Amino acid sequence: MALKLVVNVDGGARGNPGPAAIGAVVQNADGEVLEERGERIGTATNNVAEYRALLLGIARAAELGADELELVGDSELVVRQVEGRYKVKNAGMKELHEEVKRALRGLDSWSIRHVRRAENADADRLVNQALDGALDG
Repeated sequence: MALKLVVNVDGGARGNPGPAAIGAVVQNADGEVLEERGERIGTATNNVAEYRALLLGIARAAELGADELELVGDSELVVRQVEGRYKVKNAGMKELHEEVKRALRGLDSWSIRHVRRAENADADRLVNQALDGALDG
């Protein structure tokens, strides 16, 4: 039986670029939280942090045995780029975009959707905790 996981991801930088962090919350199809991960990634832009958060979420879900993945994020730009609705123009972003696409190839199926920040509160909290130094990720 296929294992479907839902992963909420968020990335943020204080200053753009500035100190940045990423967060991922992995849940099963029933909404039970299997894992939360937040970590600092050094200096980055908001968009780079969002892509790095996606990569973290995909990696964690794959390690937990996911065959199907639903990614949820509050960066409209990054979600639309991964969907293929927006072009990726920035060279650094193209590299991260390709990395995400490669990581998703190992899954039977995947989807990604954009939500408002309020609907992504747990992933956002992990980013802020990492930036505030409350997480040692």
